[in-house]
Amino acid sequence: MLTVADLPAQALQNLLDRYSIIVKTVPNNEPIPGSFWGDSEAGIIENMLYVRPETPVHSALHEACHYICLDSARRDGLHTDAGGDYDEENAVCYLQILLAAKLSGCSADTLMKNMDSWGYTFRLGSALAWFEDDAEDARQWLLKEQLIDQDNQPTWQLRQ
Repeated sequence: MLTVADLPAQALQNLLDRYSIIVKTVPNNEPIPGSFWGDSEAGIIENMLYVRPETPVHSALHEACHYICLDSARRDGLHTDAGGDYDEENAVCYLQILLAAKLSGCSADTLMKNMDSWGYTFRLGSALAWFEDDAEDARQWLLKEQLIDQDNQPTWQLRQ
């Protein structure tokens, strides 16, 4: 499992700077503020992403993508549970894969394998199969919200 500590220094912050997300590192074995799942899983409170060195990268990107995909009213009060519906959750998963390809020290392939190892479940049995063959609805959601462009590239904007 690729962790935040495995990434080059500041790689996660450099990626998320474009969304005005601030990465805060919590010492190992201390509780992570805003963590929905607890343990080493990332937490989110407003635009603050909380991680520990052993936090899985997929967890950090997932929480960051929740922040990106929330509308402004929900983003302003974000604390721990992003909520959202099925379509938004799928869009979050899709966007985290796209961002992994932009993250120094990571790749979309590595992230999808880690998603599978963690226990994400997709109808086709893997994150890769879902992403390649069953995620058009998530892609369309991101396009509609102008979070990606027609070439599947992030627009570096937050949902309005």
